Amino acid sequence: MNAIPLLLIGLAMFAGGYVLYSKFLGDRVYRLDASFTTPAHELQDGVDHVPTNKFVLWGHHFTSVAGAAPIVGPAVAVIWGWLPAFLWVTLGTVFFAGMHDLGALWASVRNKGRSMGTLSGRYIGRRGANLFLVVIFLLLLMVIAAFAVVITNLLVSTPSAVIPAWGAVAVALLVGQAIYRYKMSLGLVTVVGVVALYGLILLGDAVPVELPDPILGMSPATFWIVALFVYAGTASLLPVWVLLQPRDYINGIQLFVGLGILFVSVLLSAPTVVAPAFNDAVPAGTPDLLPLLFVTIACGAISGFHGMVSSGTTSKQLDKETDARFVGYFGAVGEGMLALGAIIAAVAGFRTLADWEAVYTAFGQGGVGAFVTGGGQIVNSGLGLPASLSSTVLATMAILFAATTMDTGVRLLRFVVQEAGEVARLKINNGVGTLVVLAAGMGLTFSQGADGAGGLRIWPLFGTSNQLLAALTLSIVAVMLIRKRRNPAPVLVPLVFVFAMAFWAALAQLGDLYEAGDWLLLAIDVVIIVAAVWVAFEAVVAMRRASQEPPEALDADATENAGLRR
Repeated sequence: MNAIPLLLIGLAMFAGGYVLYSKFLGDRVYRLDASFTTPAHELQDGVDHVPTNKFVLWGHHFTSVAGAAPIVGPAVAVIWGWLPAFLWVTLGTVFFAGMHDLGALWASVRNKGRSMGTLSGRYIGRRGANLFLVVIFLLLLMVIAAFAVVITNLLVSTPSAVIPAWGAVAVALLVGQAIYRYKMSLGLVTVVGVVALYGLILLGDAVPVELPDPILGMSPATFWIVALFVYAGTASLLPVWVLLQPRDYINGIQLFVGLGILFVSVLLSAPTVVAPAFNDAVPAGTPDLLPLLFVTIACGAISGFHGMVSSGTTSKQLDKETDARFVGYFGAVGEGMLALGAIIAAVAGFRTLADWEAVYTAFGQGGVGAFVTGGGQIVNSGLGLPASLSSTVLATMAILFAATTMDTGVRLLRFVVQEAGEVARLKINNGVGTLVVLAAGMGLTFSQGADGAGGLRIWPLFGTSNQLLAALTLSIVAVMLIRKRRNPAPVLVPLVFVFAMAFWAALAQLGDLYEAGDWLLLAIDVVIIVAAVWVAFEAVVAMRRASQEPPEALDADATENAGLRR
């Protein structure tokens, strides 16, 4: 078969999910209210709390949550065959991810933009909240360390992506000034910004940048890692409108254009899906599809990291509560589309099954490399772009996704450090919090050498901890809905499923890590499992307590905001 049916069916499911299911969630479950005073207005400070156009905010949210994970996960998971990955991405996006992201955003907005870690204290209990912060800290640390390495590898392996990747920062700074300081038309700024980014891609393809070895006493890989952490730390301290928000917005538009190029190429070239629907000849050592599929593909189906972004930065910028449907649910749809593109590139971007099997020789193979190589081949066949330019476009897409997630992750981890300081009754300012984050992130990244191998040291635990965090986020949303006597089923069913799969995977990893003698990861896995079980128990108790308490006649936060408006 060719890949066109996969593309059309996937896009149709995403469209139906946004038009129908997100409307049901917004109207009947979360009951979004356009008159509600959001934290962006109530706590406006020009730094973190900034009322933002929903299209600009969608760009920030989409690119922050996407990162490299919706490329890596699906492009690795197709080792079991394309059909399981396709079904989990499409159904997971519609019924799990969109609901989760919208729910986390709604929950935070209804609580003055507070993060999930803080909300766990209010709705589950202080003991659960402290353990929740541990899981969040470890997850965000994995993200910033691993993505620094992923970006570095792409900058080294695809030198034509260096100029567009770093040039995007300059474009974002100019976009922020144009929109907020000079009040220029958003449409005009968008067009000029996207044209500038694609101009940089053409320039990068013509003038690839390979760093000398050594550079400033460091290898190229070490230099890029240090540069990325310096950039991310700086971005986390600047007001969101200066760099973070415009960078994510213009990247989001450019990346959607990139996805459009890939999808149009699929329609024009009708590439053959060479990988099997179910792979009965997986390489030796490949783990079972159950439960690993559901943690290998996290971003692109459902991801706990999204709840951190929704409640960490996005909720503080939401102009109207009704914008949450577009920003939160459609942001998840955007990531689902990226995951769909990764699947198609990884199963239809090879000429023969033998070529595909030559790449997928062991579990963990494929990933970004398969996306760039396979997608480049499809774009080359469909639009006739030179192979090098096609690879540059897709490599730049992957870098920009990962970079926007990394800088948002540093900002979010700074929030977590500050919240932990409050628990310890310590006042931690933005500068100190950021230094703590950079020290922890770089310490992990360089823990096994200057090449940054340590950045992927605890990455094997990302999938399980990420999905456990998603389940814990959904437990907070469920408690809120039960308190308000609204139907919690759209939340509870995904919660139970995701928690079961993630917990099963975490237990399976315990045995693998023990046999491998990896005592550090074994200890971290035990901490994550204990914390998750404890918080889950506290959540069940909180849900039962909420069901027995008198229902909330009015939303407490809505009443409080009404008083502020008067």
